Amino acid sequence: MTLATYIGRFVAELHPARLPPEVIEKAKVCLLNAYGMGLDCHDTPYAPVARAAAIALDGEVENGATILGDGRRTTIGGACLANAALFHGRAQEDTSGAAHFGTILVPLLTAMIEVRKYPLSELIPALVAGYEVGGLLEEAYAGQTTPAGFRSTATYGVVAAAASAARLMRLDAEKTAAAVSNAVSFTGGVLQSFADGTDEWRYQPGVVARNGLVAAELAKAGSVSAPRAFEGKAGLAKAFARVECDVERLSSQLGKTWFIHRVTFKPFPVCAFNQTPVTGALALREEIGDAEIQNVRVRMNPYECGYAGMDSKGPFSTISGTLMSIPFCIAVTLVHGIPNMRLMTTYDDPAVNGLVERIELVPDSEVPILSAVIEVKTVDGRQFMRDQRMTTEDYNYDRATVSKLVRRIGNEQNVPQKAFDLIEQFVDKLPDSSLDDVLESFRMVEPPRGGVR
Repeated sequence: MTLATYIGRFVAELHPARLPPEVIEKAKVCLLNAYGMGLDCHDTPYAPVARAAAIALDGEVENGATILGDGRRTTIGGACLANAALFHGRAQEDTSGAAHFGTILVPLLTAMIEVRKYPLSELIPALVAGYEVGGLLEEAYAGQTTPAGFRSTATYGVVAAAASAARLMRLDAEKTAAAVSNAVSFTGGVLQSFADGTDEWRYQPGVVARNGLVAAELAKAGSVSAPRAFEGKAGLAKAFARVECDVERLSSQLGKTWFIHRVTFKPFPVCAFNQTPVTGALALREEIGDAEIQNVRVRMNPYECGYAGMDSKGPFSTISGTLMSIPFCIAVTLVHGIPNMRLMTTYDDPAVNGLVERIELVPDSEVPILSAVIEVKTVDGRQFMRDQRMTTEDYNYDRATVSKLVRRIGNEQNVPQKAFDLIEQFVDKLPDSSLDDVLESFRMVEPPRGGVR
């Protein structure tokens, strides 16, 4: 059988009763983080841009999908474009390897359920389907596609979205296989916006979600789709990763590895690869005290150092540049402490920019991914070193930890705590909850009527 066929069977047969309790719980954690961070992003500038584009493309639609934090309604695809940009606004969405599937899947499924009234009993299986299919491909190929300049969120997210949409639509195995095959033909997205410090990456998840929905709808309508979309000589593995697709190995992992457990969360509003450098720099800051820093040397895995924008020293004019830059994230942490949105959007701080120039980034294959070795030399001749070794488990938060995280940020962003109460109530009671709780929580952060959207 082809990989698409295996995926089609796996997704179509993914029923709540067959899901391990720990998988269901992790899916609920992912939902809480996605909605919670969406609330915390209510005043970021990217959602208004995406909202304007969505309305221009699809218009306002009576009984359509709600543009969260705005209140207008549009098509499901339009809501995906707008709401994914909202959820992506702080760059604190969840992470599966190098991909951010939550910011794709949760807006998509939320809009589909609101408009089409699918039962909430189907939400968790559909969400898990996306994380599993996307995670399978990301884990297999990101090591090749990321250095080639492809962004994992866009490269594997369309297939993940198609799998989620197909499962929510209850497509059979054959049509689900067609949906993910279609998605392969609609996939792709490059990393150059990170290197240039621009915003395209903010909007990729919404476009990806729309394309995944299109892939599923085409399959439902009877599209004839490439059976060897993954393993063919011009399929995903060969075209993007330049490797052979091991169908037997990949198919054997479905329903056994549970890739949702690879999903991690971000304590700081910086790139996933900068979470550990910031953690290490915070510890060093306590050791160094008031001593003046002469220079800093940072050793990290080449995979992370080579990611677009990670080695940039500016000059910076956007947070898209600062949150990716290892030197900037370490400098702002050593100078000021925990990075927040205000610090990450201050581009003319002489103390930070001066230190950025004195930070040397060294690719070192001996340093594992998600780790960093930071060496600091002070003007008075002292030397400090932090070997910050971390793994995905350090960022694999439980629901209580995610709750504290989104609520802490909510206090900074003036989000009513009642809004978090509502989304936690929704997650707690699944499948016996109401999507009205989610919609009401986002109404609490809408701008005043007549205000700027």
